[in-house]
Amino acid sequence: MDTPTPAPLARLLDAVRDRDPVAIEACFRSDYRNETPAHPSRGFTGGDQVRRNWERILGAVPDLQARVERWAADGDTVWTEWSQRGTRRDGAAFEMRGVIVFELAGDKIAAARFFLEPVERGGDGIDDAVITHVGDRP
Repeated sequence: MDTPTPAPLARLLDAVRDRDPVAIEACFRSDYRNETPAHPSRGFTGGDQVRRNWERILGAVPDLQARVERWAADGDTVWTEWSQRGTRRDGAAFEMRGVIVFELAGDKIAAARFFLEPVERGGDGIDDAVITHVGDRP
């Protein structure tokens, strides 16, 4: 993007590029709230869980690259489109894409609605995917 990413997200990207889970945690409020609407049981509260997640991610994908492809802001709400890729320690490709909607509070991230998912290469075409989701065959 040509326009600078909001400061809290720029710091987050820098911390991810530096592979520094403590610096990543420092981007979030201690009472940070994460919602994952497509997977409600994955939601959590707390910056310490952010650090634990990133310790595991960076340990499993040591060459991880993360980018904010696009973003738009409305006050303290920032919509972001992310791409992440790398190679897992077991040699498998790692790729995730999706949207994260952040709520900022000053220079920290206070909350997020998380819609990032693994990229599926191949798989069902659109017709089969719709049938799978609605359970109906013509």
